[in-house]
Amino acid sequence: MTRSLLLSFSAILAAGTAANAQTITINSFGGAYEEAHRKCIIEPFEQATGASVQIVTAYSADGFAQLRAQREAPQFDVIHFSGGQEIIAAQEGLLVPIDPASLSNAGDLVAAARPNLEGGEGPAYSIVAMGLLYNSDVIETTPTNWSDLTNPEWHENLVLTDISNTYGMQGFLMLNQVAGGDLSNIQPGLDLVGQMLDGGAIVVSTSPEIMQEFAQNDAWIAPYSSDYAFVLQDAGLPIGFVQGAEGTPGVYITANLVAGRDNEELSLQLIDRSISPEAQVCFAEEMSYAPTNVRAELTGEVAENTPFGEEALSGLIRFDPQTVEAERSNWVDAWNRTIAR
Repeated sequence: MTRSLLLSFSAILAAGTAANAQTITINSFGGAYEEAHRKCIIEPFEQATGASVQIVTAYSADGFAQLRAQREAPQFDVIHFSGGQEIIAAQEGLLVPIDPASLSNAGDLVAAARPNLEGGEGPAYSIVAMGLLYNSDVIETTPTNWSDLTNPEWHENLVLTDISNTYGMQGFLMLNQVAGGDLSNIQPGLDLVGQMLDGGAIVVSTSPEIMQEFAQNDAWIAPYSSDYAFVLQDAGLPIGFVQGAEGTPGVYITANLVAGRDNEELSLQLIDRSISPEAQVCFAEEMSYAPTNVRAELTGEVAENTPFGEEALSGLIRFDPQTVEAERSNWVDAWNRTIAR
């Protein structure tokens, strides 16, 4: 082979390596979720494209705050939300509208998972049901209602989650509803939380802390999510999960295309993989997340424990994300004053 041919061949290889070495930056939510995220979406995406994914661990509220602060030079190519922040972010021009035709799996999503792609709101690739986690070894009578949490006999063994956490916020808003409040008045919920704390309830901030309370301390019951019940069960803890009879809040986890970045095509490929049936079946098996792609096929115990399909998902409660985001700062201040008592 001549020197010129060798140089040409080397140039082609270098160009190919550069093309395959693209990096996109996303956020993920840490812990067991991030492990499943890597297994079900990120690693298959990297293998298929040759690109690499840089992960920044950031919950939805923190990720949204970073996105706003970095408007002129965002670090994320794809940002994931679980609290409806995509609605506000799209309105503020922080996200790019998505042509459904650019996603091969968009046509297979349930309607609730793609309400406004053209407006910039990314698709929901998982939906989580909120309910009650309980220690089945010590609670003989299975709780059936959110109002069961008002029982003073359980308060000393009750774990609440800070509302800076999406799941904590959803659980609190359901408690507020049970107590007689609504999105225009959260005082009934704050009063109820105050009573729970006076009775010995504790507040944690993250999912791993909930596991610690059930595994090492004396937690009996907690308002939290179906996916984390699965994580605790998988860790060998005697945890049951029920959806309260008053209603089941649904948490929609979305993948969104960030404006102002130059990796749109690659980022869309990641979003498309997120809403593929293969990725969603994997997430359901790993953490009992409800798929949003109608071609995802669940079997056995996973199918029994996971809300799936238009009918099941349409029955979930979704607190208005725009109101929640608009009031978040005021609510967090009021919450912090309540738990500091």
